Amino acid sequence: MSESVARPPDCFACGNVDTPDLPVRERIIQTAHWRLAHAFNTSWPGWLVLLPTTHATALAELEPQAAAELGPLLRDVSAALDAVVGCVKTYVVLFAEAEGFGHLHFHVIPRMADQPDELQGPRIFRLLGLPPDQWVPDAEMDRIGMRVRELLPTIAR
Repeated sequence: MSESVARPPDCFACGNVDTPDLPVRERIIQTAHWRLAHAFNTSWPGWLVLLPTTHATALAELEPQAAAELGPLLRDVSAALDAVVGCVKTYVVLFAEAEGFGHLHFHVIPRMADQPDELQGPRIFRLLGLPPDQWVPDAEMDRIGMRVRELLPTIAR
């Protein structure tokens, strides 16, 4: 995908790429090709979302540089989540099909050792899209985001 491709005006993810002063939870890190944020509508602390900074709706649309950065970044984010929330591994999921969320994005979800069976594997998505009073509080998302940021290798923030 070319850098000159216009960002759709109604794309939520694209709208946050150049927004100054985002809270930590919305821009844990941002490289030339990726932005890492805490999922905003989940009750699961540490549920992160990795989004390309250029508009793409499919993995095959990624620019080669973005694709090359993806694997190491997913590895580093997973290691940081392990250190911050104590997960045994992370789920990495790509659908990008929900209404209003067609922009390519990867869910990076901590898999906890004591996670109930009913929330394992794809059933973890039961914790996404909950009412706002069940979401991880902003302050906690910022705290997790700051700790993840501190643990990631030195990259653009």
